[in-house]
Amino acid sequence: MSKGLSLPKLRAAWIGPLLAVALLFGLFAILAHETFPTTNTIVTMLRQTTVVGIAAVGMTMIIVLGGIDLSVGSAVALTTVAIALMLRGGHGAFVSALAGIAAATLCGAINGALVGYMKFVPFIATLGTMSLLRGLCKGMASEQKIDAEPHGLETLLAPLPDGREWMLLPTGVWITVILAIAVALLLRTTQAGRYVFAVGSSEPAARLCGINVPRVKFGVFALAGILVGWAGVLEFSRLTVGDPTDSVGLELDVIAAVVIGGGSLSGGEGSVLGSVLGALLMTIIKTGCTHVGLPNWVQEILTGIIIVVAVGLDRIRHRQGD
Repeated sequence: MSKGLSLPKLRAAWIGPLLAVALLFGLFAILAHETFPTTNTIVTMLRQTTVVGIAAVGMTMIIVLGGIDLSVGSAVALTTVAIALMLRGGHGAFVSALAGIAAATLCGAINGALVGYMKFVPFIATLGTMSLLRGLCKGMASEQKIDAEPHGLETLLAPLPDGREWMLLPTGVWITVILAIAVALLLRTTQAGRYVFAVGSSEPAARLCGINVPRVKFGVFALAGILVGWAGVLEFSRLTVGDPTDSVGLELDVIAAVVIGGGSLSGGEGSVLGSVLGALLMTIIKTGCTHVGLPNWVQEILTGIIIVVAVGLDRIRHRQGD
């Protein structure tokens, strides 16, 4: 059912973002040919894309399901606070990172329970948890940044030291790539992935086919919570502090990346590769504008135009499908 329906759309979803990435990279390479098309700039852009990129992978599953999650930024901030508190309490880096991921996973599970089993509208449920989680992490941190010895977590996204250039990219980027591939395979090659597309395409039809819709919704939000937790670990690696005010508005960047990548807010469409390319596209715009000396407001205008064009193309595809 859904396998034959979804695969052609998935292939088409990332072609547009890929062309846009190539076009904008080429444009900025011409405009700032001395500084932009360098290995160092490319690696830096990949490092800067990881937080939004991996959160967008989780958001892809939610949007394919027909939902949305506005609590991503708050969950990332909560993760950094949880990690900092664990580190300050004398725990090691691995245990502290796991505790941060567990906190974000619990947030995702709560969203999943509200949406799946209590029938809350995703926008309303996650709007509430966005505020709840932000207040919770401010309370845990006493509204202050929490300094803690990172015990090696800061190396996840740091430039590679001498002798480890063979890795090409920092460890955190490679782990992010592996997680993205795993989720892409889950969506495209497994029965669970086909259930997600089926629920997003038509929830009543999915229910008639015997799919346990509440369980699918709960599972998707919980799995997305794990990925948000990893985004929080990477954010802590970048900040090296627990910051309860961090990542305000991050959810908008994440949703924008999925929409630019071909995800449909109507549900039933989206691809992990497209969303990652969408996140990379926004990083290229920010970096390229900086290299050619354009102000932030130009970056915001360009990003907004691309989002509007992506949504317009989505509407055209739906009309052609009808």
